[in-house]
Amino acid sequence: GCEALADALAERFAEGGTRAFDSDLIGAKAFGEPVRVLACSYEETPREEERDSSSDSPVGRNLGGCRIGFDLGGSDRKSAAVVDGTVVFSEEVKWDPYFESDPSYHIEGIHDSLKRAAAHLPRVDAIGGSAAGIYVNNEPRVSSLFRGVSTEDFDRCVRGIFRDLKERWNDVPFEVANDGEVTALAGAMELGCGGVLGLAMGTSQAAGYVDEGGSITTWINELAFCPVDYRDDAPADEWSGDVGCGVQYFSQQAVARLAVLAGIEFNGDMPLPERLIEVQRLMAKGDEKAHKVYQTIGAYFGYSIAHYADFYDIRHLLILGRVTSGEGGQLMIDTAMVVLEDEFPALAKNITMSTPSEQLKRHGQAIAAASLPKIS
Repeated sequence: GCEALADALAERFAEGGTRAFDSDLIGAKAFGEPVRVLACSYEETPREEERDSSSDSPVGRNLGGCRIGFDLGGSDRKSAAVVDGTVVFSEEVKWDPYFESDPSYHIEGIHDSLKRAAAHLPRVDAIGGSAAGIYVNNEPRVSSLFRGVSTEDFDRCVRGIFRDLKERWNDVPFEVANDGEVTALAGAMELGCGGVLGLAMGTSQAAGYVDEGGSITTWINELAFCPVDYRDDAPADEWSGDVGCGVQYFSQQAVARLAVLAGIEFNGDMPLPERLIEVQRLMAKGDEKAHKVYQTIGAYFGYSIAHYADFYDIRHLLILGRVTSGEGGQLMIDTAMVVLEDEFPALAKNITMSTPSEQLKRHGQAIAAASLPKIS
């Protein structure tokens, strides 16, 4: 390996370097130590047969038995009772976890949702859940749901939250995965295929991927923070500081920014969700400025799909989220398809796009989450 290149990259990932955010988030927070960049010879790299194959085990699609599925969002928590793949009960309960500093609020809230679903089952054989963030061995490592919890309490109480809940539920099989991955799994289960990339455009951009074998992977598919625009003056993400990231192009932030450029006027203090609603209202009325907003996002999307295809084997795109609602969402998808057909015809022939069916919207996430654990 090139030692000069490794040293240059190591400097970028070091404290104070341009990639220090990544080193802290993915290295220290997610995997317990900072990112290290080392030069080594080709002969020193692990051979394919030496690679850890534990990540190749299929996850999900286990439908037998009496199961609970849950999904933890920023404004509500959902739970469902599932018997042999059929939802017999589902419920949403409002909560506000973001700025709660006491981790017992989160623990007891999740436990309450599990009890509500269990009341509709003769027994509980397995529990599966989804939530935003990075989860390693069922441990939350990075999650906005716990942003109000101190670092000390996070390490002491939150990292083991799902192990503690598993103990409360008689140690039944218990699995938790990123919500974007579970959404993609739900789509793949409904479509009956693999190679599914799920993209949700809302407050941020969420993503998940199901491989050709039909299973979610151990990859971190946080496309919100992956660049799609390589201009030096591209919009910056307020969290990481990186420019040109997907969150600025496929979320309500993109709609609000482009709306101003298109000449749509808002009250100065109007929140982003309300700006999105206003643009969607104008779109429904046939407003040309709103049309340009969604057409532009569609062009962004078409080129970004081709970029994503450099890293993913995509057969189907599942597109969801409130940004995609209404006439604007369809215009966005249609424009993206035109870009693919004109610029990347080979991809256009092999990729299909769809939005969730009503069945998937109602119960797909719960069934997919419930299917995560295997029953031995």
